[in-house]
This record gives sequence, structure tokens and C-alpha cells, in this order.
Amino acid sequence: MALLRARERGMDLGMIGLGRMGANMAERLRRGGHRVVGYDPSPAAGADAAARGIETADALPALVAMLPAPRALWLMVPAGAAVDATLEALRPLLAPGDAVIDGGNSHYGDSQRRADALAADGIGWLDVGTSGGVWGLEAGYSLTIGGDAALAQRLAPLFATLAPSPERGWGRVGPAGAGHFAKMVHNGIEYGLMQAFAEGFAILQRKREFDLDLAQVADIWRDASVIRSWLLDLAADSLRGNPGLAGIAPHVADSGEGRWTVAEAIALDVPAPVITQALIARLRSRDGDAFADRLLAALRDAFGGHGVQRE
Repeated sequence: MALLRARERGMDLGMIGLGRMGANMAERLRRGGHRVVGYDPSPAAGADAAARGIETADALPALVAMLPAPRALWLMVPAGAAVDATLEALRPLLAPGDAVIDGGNSHYGDSQRRADALAADGIGWLDVGTSGGVWGLEAGYSLTIGGDAALAQRLAPLFATLAPSPERGWGRVGPAGAGHFAKMVHNGIEYGLMQAFAEGFAILQRKREFDLDLAQVADIWRDASVIRSWLLDLAADSLRGNPGLAGIAPHVADSGEGRWTVAEAIALDVPAPVITQALIARLRSRDGDAFADRLLAALRDAFGGHGVQRE
């Protein structure tokens, strides 16, 4: 009941970054009874958010001025330099007792550094690993929160509204950096799961004699099977709409968190072969020249006389 009551308490929040994730989160909060003032350096993004009924400001000073103290500002901007630049612009505008939340995919070490820097000015910090993608507006977001426990409790109404329900899908997991560390590992696990699905369906597709309907197989597995999951749901939808995946280039990008997970596993002496190989598979997908494969073919011919295919 405490969480239910917490969700009912409307709060004021500044949302910085009104891309697909930021705007959807702002709208979910607004629907939940909170007042959200948004800002995005892109006028088009700001206009789109305003058209959805989200209150907007045209500059950071105006955004801060529109919020009552103690202020809470949520960043949904790209990881790295953009976060530091935003914080540099914000710090002179904030006062002790205000709080900054980073809901993007920042490296946990950066979050620890930023928390320490803001603490020197009496400004609170929470790093929130946010998962849910474009579906989060309706389904809610998974939130792993790092930072001061009292601050997390103060802002609990926001988390309870963004989560799938007030009782589940969110929580403080540790001190500053812990929220983004957990999200980093979450994304590393995601790499491995996605790779397993991709490889399994590639095997099914290659067995030509059975002429399998991959969307049908995926749909069957969605109910009661051991591998049922949201990723399988998405695979079924993709295969149903485009069975041959026509028009999709075999080039798989990565956001960086898979690399961070692998690096952390090495630093901690934790074997993580599945996540590591999934990352390498993504890197391999971008090698249009495939020099390594050319050399492998040349070596096979050199030691065994196997011959090579000529382009």
C-alpha cells in the first residue's frame, strides 16, 4: 500500500532529452499524474513532445526556473561527452538539495565520478539503468537504481509510475554506479540471448528439405516452451512480417555496453564466453571485406591444397 500511495503523489520533474525514450517516459509520467517539463536541444524533438501534451522549455535555464525546489532533473541523452556537457551546463543553475538522474546507458565508472562531483555542490545523484525500449510507454520500464537510498525513496513516486507496476520492475540496487553497472550486465546478457536466437533460426532456415515456416515455429515456442521470452515474441513478429528478412543488411551495431561487460568480466576474472562471442559476432558482421576469411581460405589452400574461390 505504501508504494501504491507513493505512485499517487504527483511530482515535478525536468526531462532533458526528448527522443523516443525520453518523450515516452515523459508521457508515461504525465499520464501517471506527474508534472513533466521537457527540454531537447533539437527544436523538432521539443515540438513533437509539445504536440503530445508535454510541457516544454526552450533552454536549460528556463527548464530549471519552471521547477520548484528541490528540483529533480532526469537526463536521457547519449552516453559519454553529451552527459558531461549537460551536467556542466546544469551545475551553475542548480542548488543544494536538487537531484540529477541519469537514465541513459552511461558507463558505471562515469556515474561514480559524476556523483562525487555533484556531491561537492550538495546536489544528489541517481544512475538508473532503464530498459523497455519503445514499448515502455505502455508496458513500463525496468529500472535498476544506484545512489543514495534516501534520495531514491524521495523520488520513488517517479519510479513507481515508470515501472510496470508500483510493486515490481524497479528498485535501488546499490550506491552510485550500481544502477548502470547492473544495466551494463543486463545488456551483455541480452547480446548472448539474441545471438542464440539468431543462430538457432539460421539453422532452421538452412534445413531446406523441411521448408520450415520460421514464424510458425517461433509462435509455437512462445507458449509453454522453456525458451519463451519477449525476444522470442519480437522474433516471431519480425519473421511473420518479413520471412526472408529482405532489405535488412547483415550488419549488427552495438551500443558499447557489451564491450564494457566483456572488459569487466576480464578484469574480474569471470569467464563469460557466450557474451564475448556474441560481441565478436557483431563485430564480424561489419567486416564487409572479411580479410580474416580471405586469409583462412589462403592458408587452407597453402597447407592442404584445398583451393580457393575466386571473386
